[in-house]
Amino acid sequence: MERLQNPVQEYAWGSHTVLADLLGLPSPTERPQAELWIGAHPAASSRLPGGPSLDEHIAADPEATLGPAAVARFGPRLPFLLKVLAIAAPLSLQVHPDREQAERGFAAEATPPGDPARNYKDDWPKPELLCALTDVHALCGMRDPGESAELLAKVPALRPVVDSLAAGDLRAAVKTLLTWPSPDEVVPEAAAVAGEPYASLAERYPADMGVILAMLMNEVRLAPGQAMYVPPRVPHAYLDGTAVELMAGSDNVLRAGLTPKHVDVPELLNIASFEPGRPDVLDPVRHGEEEVYLTPAPEFRLSRVDVADDAVLPAGGPQLLLCTDGRVELHRDGRTTGLGRGEAAFAEHRGGPIEATGAGVLFRATLPES
Repeated sequence: MERLQNPVQEYAWGSHTVLADLLGLPSPTERPQAELWIGAHPAASSRLPGGPSLDEHIAADPEATLGPAAVARFGPRLPFLLKVLAIAAPLSLQVHPDREQAERGFAAEATPPGDPARNYKDDWPKPELLCALTDVHALCGMRDPGESAELLAKVPALRPVVDSLAAGDLRAAVKTLLTWPSPDEVVPEAAAVAGEPYASLAERYPADMGVILAMLMNEVRLAPGQAMYVPPRVPHAYLDGTAVELMAGSDNVLRAGLTPKHVDVPELLNIASFEPGRPDVLDPVRHGEEEVYLTPAPEFRLSRVDVADDAVLPAGGPQLLLCTDGRVELHRDGRTTGLGRGEAAFAEHRGGPIEATGAGVLFRATLPES
């Protein structure tokens, strides 16, 4: 078991204080810090102290580090990526592909790697689970089209969109919005009648039809300890808050708005699901020493462990262990690894159970139980 050195990603929507405070570093930071990455994704892999990157460490002996079952199912790579998100401004409206779409899209992609217009960075799906550390405000999935039609009917110019919504055709409504010829004329008007959070989104993106697309989506608020599962193909955006995020090890994102970045409307419409329905908001389920957030994702499993006395975590499969509060000592096979706030460790498949002692909170990312 090794304590990890984890990279921080700087994006415009990040915070100048949250991640620095979590990591015990000087705050506020000069640039906004958005994501702490914990894992072996080649775009920004964690590192072993004084040694290789975690992806290089796994590649040297995949079966010992991941386990034969994980390698047989997912290949010689860590199937999941753990993050801490510091959301100080809205993320883009986005959709992630399912496995079949990712494999097909990656194989067919002609845009060169590194080009901002490239849709598929890899051939993996990207289901994700967002677990709130503070209150979190988000948009996820499409709400009842009748409710959206009633709201947008207050804007006469949006009559074509309203007609599609009244007919229950959300896909047609979204296509009309994303191909609108003059967004700067209608976005402020729609935001004025819709109130918050859309007025604030329109201030930030006054000529972005993603503001109106957001009005077609479910507004979600998570209390600390609650989580939201986002399956592939479901439109979503995170607006505010701090959270632990666990996802399949992919960087595939197709954007729909609230961004100056590339939006490929035809491909977005090809992969997204616009079926109305409320997202899954999850409270954890007690399972031994852990509180588990149950999802159908085959690539990951997230649990929370309140370490007040001793907790014993099972062996087997790769594990990422993140301390978000207090201090925890991890004991395995005669070795002890200490974790403070913001610190994380990688536990290989080989080795015995892990005993956690101290007083703190651990998040444990691993594979679902068979």
